[in-house]
Amino acid sequence: MEKKRTKKRRYITGLDGVRTLAVLGVILYHLMPDRMRGGYLGVPVFFGISGYLITDHLRMEWEAKGKISLKAFYARRLKRLYPPLVFFLLTTTAYITLFQRNLLNNLKGAVTSALLYVNNWWQINQGMSYFERFTNESPFTHIWYLSVEAQNYLIWPLLFVLLMKLFKKREKIFLVVFIAALASALWMAIAFVPGADPTRVYYGTDTRIFSIWLGSAMAFLWPTSHLRKQIPPKAKQILNTVGIACLIILIASFFFLDAHYTFVYRGGMVLISLVSVLLIMVVAHPGASLNKWLSNPLFSYIGKRSYGIYLYQYPVMIFYEAKVKNIADNVWLHTLIEVILIVLIAEVTYQIIDKPLSRFDYSKTWSTVKGWFEKPLLTWKKAFLLPGIFLIVTALVGFIIAPSNHVTAEQKQMQEQILQNKKVAEESKKKAKEKETATSDSTAETTSSADAAHLAEIATEYGLSKEDAAAAAKLSFTAFGDSVMLGAAQNMKDLFPDVVVDANVNRQVYSSQDLIQKLADEDLLKDPVVIGLGTNGDFTETQFADFMKLLGDRKVYWLNVHAPSLRIQGVVNSALTKYAGSYDNLTIIDWYNYSKDHSDWFYDDQVHLTPEGRIGYTKLLFETLSKK
Repeated sequence: MEKKRTKKRRYITGLDGVRTLAVLGVILYHLMPDRMRGGYLGVPVFFGISGYLITDHLRMEWEAKGKISLKAFYARRLKRLYPPLVFFLLTTTAYITLFQRNLLNNLKGAVTSALLYVNNWWQINQGMSYFERFTNESPFTHIWYLSVEAQNYLIWPLLFVLLMKLFKKREKIFLVVFIAALASALWMAIAFVPGADPTRVYYGTDTRIFSIWLGSAMAFLWPTSHLRKQIPPKAKQILNTVGIACLIILIASFFFLDAHYTFVYRGGMVLISLVSVLLIMVVAHPGASLNKWLSNPLFSYIGKRSYGIYLYQYPVMIFYEAKVKNIADNVWLHTLIEVILIVLIAEVTYQIIDKPLSRFDYSKTWSTVKGWFEKPLLTWKKAFLLPGIFLIVTALVGFIIAPSNHVTAEQKQMQEQILQNKKVAEESKKKAKEKETATSDSTAETTSSADAAHLAEIATEYGLSKEDAAAAAKLSFTAFGDSVMLGAAQNMKDLFPDVVVDANVNRQVYSSQDLIQKLADEDLLKDPVVIGLGTNGDFTETQFADFMKLLGDRKVYWLNVHAPSLRIQGVVNSALTKYAGSYDNLTIIDWYNYSKDHSDWFYDDQVHLTPEGRIGYTKLLFETLSKK
């Protein structure tokens, strides 16, 4: 009996338009996080497309042959995804080896986990954060997404076969897969901890696979081979209305759905995934108009190159911003340059890797390689291989010499200072709790004599008069901030003995509310309060308002940020200036302008403080607080 051939599925051109919107959302989220707060939601769109198309293809093969070829399925996926990934890893590693060796640290783990498609779990295990690029700088951060995809490719065909054998009706399979997807979404909601870094639930296959499986579920309910082009006008109108509504909701979410909102992880992301899948279904229907509306040469160009664009976005941003130290001075210009570079590199790789290898017969790999060596020693074609050989050798050298958890002398100095100052900060809180209310006359006299010598020393170190040093010693306030403030903790304790310092690395506004409340509960939240947050990420007006509400009527002094190599500098400083007008008890301390002409105050990152910078930072606090 002659076997049926699998019917060739039509290419849905409108999905290139959907891919374009998704990849633009992701890139602009990284480049302009203040304007595209929800651009990360482009990832669930990609997941939905993948789940729908892969399952639709498996379903068509099953209908034609009564089985699927797992070997052929895995071979197709590897042929499509692996060569561009390997080339990306080679070029990125080679660049790091030649031009940016500070990124060699932990490169072996990043590359190996990427090749094995377990990068998401590797990053989770390493404690890396998707939302704190400043402290987790890596051109491989975004590879977590490919790992989730690949892990689904590994298990889904097996589950598909099992479901097809267990259930005869597509509706039942749809229901089972849909419930499984909702279970994953529920697990995300349970595992998410409000106020904590959401990276675990953001990266985890178990907490993200619902976006893919929602697409897979819909492929059973909405198979492309069963959709008719000729449908009643009313049905067409309904489809178009649903599609347009989904498109509007999706684009709006890109602008407004901040990744730190609790709602995102407790219903928001699954809702956006459903909206994305509904949009995909409408675009896939030949009777609707959205496929035509989202089909144009520009969308086709970007959509076909979306994989390469996604791959090279992070390396371009990391490498470019490492060389250009004044990103914050002209964010729009540098954003445009980076977008152009990303597209150009994606185009080159599309032409030299994606297109040629998509037509290559891998069964002839050995004969092709053998043929190269049977040709004359030197030919023009072989000459073209030299750059490739250089690339591979350079990348291998970098991979071999890459250290694990290596720190430079400067990083070691900063880490030691931070550890020391953490103890100082904790000691300041302990002493505030145990503060003595009285001293004997003799002790007071001895202390007074010792204090006089100490004040003279402090006055000299900070360039103050003895009177100013004495005035500083009487100031009492709470200082709450991130690693920049933590770096100056000892200096603050020296100049302001009665200060309470609560500062730590990676701290942001959205995750600090519980910490502020704890200080208040322990009677350690003095009046005034000095805040030093904003280096690790910006904040919404709502997050800022919630934070200020916890501080009550206390006088608040908020330091703006000095981070010229980060585009976030202008965003945070502009927001602080804007919000200050709404609070009578809020004063912005202009750390940026005070420090911008003192390059010796900062380490190479232009953010963290050298010994000279700590003195300048602390002196500015005195100059501001003494005017209150």
